[in-house]
Amino acid sequence: MINYRVSYSNPLTFYLQIEMTLTVAAEATAPIELQLPAWRPGRYELQNFAQKIQKVEISDAATGQPLPYRKTTKDRWTVADAAGRTVRMRYNFYAHQMDAGGSWLDETQLYLNPVQCFMYAEGRQEEECELTLAVPESWQVACGLPQTAPHTLNAKNFDQLADSPLIASPTLVHHEYEAGGVPHHVWAQGEAKLNWPKLVADFKAFSEEQVQLFGGFPVAEYHFLNQFLPYKHYHGVEHNNSTVIVLGPAEQLMQDSLYKELLGVSCHELFHTWNIKSIRPAEMQPYDYSRENYFRTCFIAEGITTYYGEYLLARSHVRTPSQYFEELNTVLHKHYADAGGDNLSLADASMDLWLDGYKPGVPDRKVSVYHKGALAALILDLTLRQLSGHARSLDDVMRRLYEEFGKTGIGYTEADYQRIVSEVAGRDMQAYFDKFIYGLEPLAGALDKVLRTVGCQLVTAENPSEAERVFGLRVAPKADRTNVAYCWPGSPAEAVLSVDDEIVAVDGVREIPNALLLLTAQAPTYELTILRQNKLRTVQLTAEPGRTFGPYYGVRKLSEADEAQRTGFAKWLGWEF
Repeated sequence: MINYRVSYSNPLTFYLQIEMTLTVAAEATAPIELQLPAWRPGRYELQNFAQKIQKVEISDAATGQPLPYRKTTKDRWTVADAAGRTVRMRYNFYAHQMDAGGSWLDETQLYLNPVQCFMYAEGRQEEECELTLAVPESWQVACGLPQTAPHTLNAKNFDQLADSPLIASPTLVHHEYEAGGVPHHVWAQGEAKLNWPKLVADFKAFSEEQVQLFGGFPVAEYHFLNQFLPYKHYHGVEHNNSTVIVLGPAEQLMQDSLYKELLGVSCHELFHTWNIKSIRPAEMQPYDYSRENYFRTCFIAEGITTYYGEYLLARSHVRTPSQYFEELNTVLHKHYADAGGDNLSLADASMDLWLDGYKPGVPDRKVSVYHKGALAALILDLTLRQLSGHARSLDDVMRRLYEEFGKTGIGYTEADYQRIVSEVAGRDMQAYFDKFIYGLEPLAGALDKVLRTVGCQLVTAENPSEAERVFGLRVAPKADRTNVAYCWPGSPAEAVLSVDDEIVAVDGVREIPNALLLLTAQAPTYELTILRQNKLRTVQLTAEPGRTFGPYYGVRKLSEADEAQRTGFAKWLGWEF
């Protein structure tokens, strides 16, 4: 067994003291290689957690004698002369990151994501691990790991340990419900006034819908670990049998604008218990924490999950169809916020998560695996329903993935997914993959076509910003300045403006703060005074008759639908048309 201990002396410094102890066989000849993860599952980019480590000390636990060691990479330590010894590694870890993937220490709580701060011994990842928390006796611990003693947790291996975040606090609030015969725990840390009966009923409804979809639950219990903050925040991360969700401001949680976010992210993260934690790509069987784990199927892991995260709230009657369409319209708006869909496919965007997937990136380079992935999943779901008269759907694809790969622990490949989709469809679905997964085919036409089979349609609306609609110009107001944030490709704005140009005046009117409202279709040309690289210049912005930019799309029900469409709507969403 490998032992870990977490303590702290002064929470105001945010430093945790981490201790790792392991025994080395007397016959061992190779040095011990101690590796700190360089990334965490759920966010596919290198994060270099080692930058938060201070004051490494390695010694013989029996004698206290320091052992020679050498740091060989940015997050790997080699310990020689360890044979026959019990090796103890001590270091400080800076826990000052309050988000769903971080760790935090203050006087009120210890919040820990072990993947950030615990090392493993190379070749010994499958050994049992024990974690001891040196926190006050009165504190509760919320975690997906079993507690073998007060403040002592046990993991069957490093992967389970690394994937089990925890909150230790004297103020945790706990509620529990059952779905599919499995206990689900809802933990709340923070000063939030919650309507617990409503929250538990809603969580139970979408949880049961998910268990019914898959026909079983991959873990014996599940934990929602909620950090409710006094300021605005939104983040969630999936884990083996838990999730961390960080939301704020806490006092607004039961207002619909924030409560819908809590429902959406909770339903999304629970779905990940099957889709990515259990049904895992072949490239991540097992995880390699020391380097990038490239995979081209994040449109399945995140795109399908994003689709189901909101869709199942409607299907379980937690949200209404109109509320679901509001969220679907948000996804459409985000997907069509730039021209990245013209330049990078979903599969390539999956690969490029490791490059810049979580950053805005350079203009028009990429698409989101979350947003385009969700829309591609919607197209596939409604296509499968249409082909089978609603006898089969994307549900069947997910069940097949769970049966063949989730339950067996075998990683799936791109070819496996394509095979299952075609088998569920009863026909070759290569055209779908060529267009929407590996190609650059626009989604709008296909979305409208499949939505009409369920009594809905894709509608276009005018971009509310006339400057963007007419001239292709999007701005970013900053205090007393207005800067160019984006120019649509081929637009009048792109011809004369650059990102970060400061717009000083429009037709001689100082841009403080609303001179851009002058930019309308009523005049063909406007004179803009701009500041570029600290130099004033004047440019002519000229509209192009008949052209508009920045499309707005939305989903709504048809005003008139035939019987087949009404039936399709009911079978898809579980609501009468």
